[in-house]
Amino acid sequence: MSSRILQGVVSSNKSDKTAVVRVVSRKSHVKYGKVVQSSKKFHAHDELNQVSIGDEVLIIESRPLSKLKRWTVKQILRKAELI
Repeated sequence: MSSRILQGVVSSNKSDKTAVVRVVSRKSHVKYGKVVQSSKKFHAHDELNQVSIGDEVLIIESRPLSKLKRWTVKQILRKAELI
């Protein structure tokens, strides 16, 4: 069984060892053909508390870790730009 892997941007890291990742999906509208964006938030386990808001990360599906956490941060693709 292969685990699902998603790519998204961290929108919150306030909880201990948890990151909220927003994943954006783009689909073509059935009737009109226009590309429509939709997003969903996933709670992912971050063991070392190393992600920050704005980081682009890969998350991988895992066993249930808490009520909402079913994903684990696999890799940080790009760190957020500091202003």
